[in-house]
Amino acid sequence: MPEIKSSELVIALDMNGCPNRCRHCWLGYPTRRAMSEQDLRWAAKQFRDYIQRREKRPPINTFGVMSWFREPDFSDDYRRLHELENDLSDVKPYRFELLSIWRLARDQEYAKWAKAVGPDTCQITFFGTEETNDWFYRRRGVFRDNIVATERLLDVGMKPRWQIFLTKKVIPEIGEILKLVDELKLRDRVESLGGDFDLFMHTPGPDGEARRIEHLRPTLEDTKSIPGEIIDSSKKHFNTEELWNTEGQLISEILGGKDDFPYAYSYPKTLCFYINNNWDVFSNMGTLEPWWKLGNLKTDSLQSIFDNFEGNRVSGLKTIFTVSPRELAKCFVNPKSRLVYTNKDDLLCLFLARHCEQVYQ
Repeated sequence: MPEIKSSELVIALDMNGCPNRCRHCWLGYPTRRAMSEQDLRWAAKQFRDYIQRREKRPPINTFGVMSWFREPDFSDDYRRLHELENDLSDVKPYRFELLSIWRLARDQEYAKWAKAVGPDTCQITFFGTEETNDWFYRRRGVFRDNIVATERLLDVGMKPRWQIFLTKKVIPEIGEILKLVDELKLRDRVESLGGDFDLFMHTPGPDGEARRIEHLRPTLEDTKSIPGEIIDSSKKHFNTEELWNTEGQLISEILGGKDDFPYAYSYPKTLCFYINNNWDVFSNMGTLEPWWKLGNLKTDSLQSIFDNFEGNRVSGLKTIFTVSPRELAKCFVNPKSRLVYTNKDDLLCLFLARHCEQVYQ
């Protein structure tokens, strides 16, 4: 790995975890221990002090702090934490187009506050109708939370966006979801706010927890029964004519292409270090699995953590910079597979994890 290219660094602490245990989540399972405001201040100071004395170039010019990287605003003190993030950061706190669906369904003031701090759109994820959806989330009531959250967003003038994960379980239920969109008049109501209702579907990335649901990945033949309405809106969302390819097609593309490094996980425009509530540190160039761990903020120096990142000293980084994608694919190749993946990097993520499970020490 070359020296850090990004001039912007963000750290994100898992201060309050998440109400869900989603079967597709690349972040894995959090432990229940909460982190404190003092923990956030301490971590921010460690990184800011290190950046200021760091001799390597190019310099990191912008530093940001986040109190979450799972469910945003899950803490009852979400307003205070937002203010604290602002105090500790060089830039306005990152909001993305994500909110706490759990809180939207329970806190009547939350949507109004969220609109005030931005953005004006919120993504809501579905895995199917109620029983299927809640099974994927591993929490009862999520489907109903999604509907309540949708209504509360609209009530304050925010635009809901619905994301559907494509598995074998959802395909027979897509029609019911589309019917619900019509019943709630979501297209008309979002249009009245000056936008188009965004509804799209894609396959789950096969990393983290999602490797455990590979048996639910559809084949190309399975996808033929998906209504054209969701296919068209997904193509519009991703600005593409091709939503997925078979494993066999992607294998041919990998084996017939050139060896580019890195692969599977591209170098991030903004570098982020995720800090678990046990103080283990990971980057946003990979997952939170053991072979991506850069160190521990309580027991290792920040110099060693940065050196592990920049020097490819952990198994995940070492693999994507030294083991060619063609070499990796040959180890796990199934050229006759009709399972569908979004692109070759998704497939390489799967192969990479299988490889690291074998070589990780």
